[in-house]
Amino acid sequence: MNIINDIKYAFSKANIVEKIIYINVFLFLVTVILTKFSIQWFALPSNLDTFLFKPWTLISYAFIHQNLFHVLSNLLVLYYIGNLFLDFYTKKQFLNFYFLGAIFGGMMFLLYYYFIHKTNALPLAGASAAVSTIFIAMATKTPRYALRLRFIGSVELWVLAAIWVALSILQLVNPDKGSAIAHISGAVFGFIYSKQLEQGNDIGKWFETILDFFTNALKPKNKSPFKAVYKTKKRANANEVSKTKQRKINDILDKIGKSGYESLTQEEKDFLFRAGKK
Repeated sequence: MNIINDIKYAFSKANIVEKIIYINVFLFLVTVILTKFSIQWFALPSNLDTFLFKPWTLISYAFIHQNLFHVLSNLLVLYYIGNLFLDFYTKKQFLNFYFLGAIFGGMMFLLYYYFIHKTNALPLAGASAAVSTIFIAMATKTPRYALRLRFIGSVELWVLAAIWVALSILQLVNPDKGSAIAHISGAVFGFIYSKQLEQGNDIGKWFETILDFFTNALKPKNKSPFKAVYKTKKRANANEVSKTKQRKINDILDKIGKSGYESLTQEEKDFLFRAGKK
């Protein structure tokens, strides 16, 4: 139980990049245990008709990895580039880039197999399209930013991004090139989105609005409406007391104006004295 509590605590304290990584690691472990089930229900099928019965796979595929090297390469890049991303963009924009990159890459994957009339290709799984979106967006934003790599030294971000994209391009020689198309499409989307933001046009704002809607809908409602009622009544009572006090002060001042200060009772003099001190 202590381990579970430690994991929950670490997740609650993590930033948005680290939370995405934790989710990917958890689902990778689930996929290792339940490989057939995970691929069948959460990987993106190459057949458009099959996809229409499982539309959630357009997003869920980006959290499914089938081998250790695949998940490690994606999450290591996401950790370093994603945290750098947060120095220049907001966490909501990170989610926009990540999810919209995955969606765009998945759509290009589906369209490719639809147009070549191939329906028996391997399903798409992995965060590579989403990670490519984040990577290329940062390389577009700060191409001359240098990362210091062990045993290599400082390498500018645009060089690393170019190598990352080149590896995807080389995969186009494979018979099942749909995954490479998804990766390259994610990279293209990251470039376009970053350039649009530089011009003040957030093309992912609509997706942020959708996320905000669902986030607010899932937030727990206030279980005790009496607090608000109590505060409202308390404020109203305070206003009433203030008005009553002011009326009494006005009455005393009117009395002084008509009959002089000596006409006041001791109680009225004390009240006026206390009111004058506040």
